Amino acid sequence: MVQVTPQVPALVIYLDPVNIAIQLPPFPGGSDVLMRFCRELSREATKLADHLGSQEGRHVLAEGEQDARG
Repeated sequence: MVQVTPQVPALVIYLDPVNIAIQLPPFPGGSDVLMRFCRELSREATKLADHLGSQEGRHVLAEGEQDARG
């Protein structure tokens, strides 16, 4: 999270070579929309992390391909 200004918080995701910034929607109630989005993003990211954590190895898809070939 970054504060663009004291009134404008944003979520910035730093990826290489791309960065993604998610800012407040510019309409009344935009903060509520962004709040719901961030909570949903958090829930879904947790599900993905849990799924990946339950798999052996770091690259589940690559390991699945090896199993199919061999």
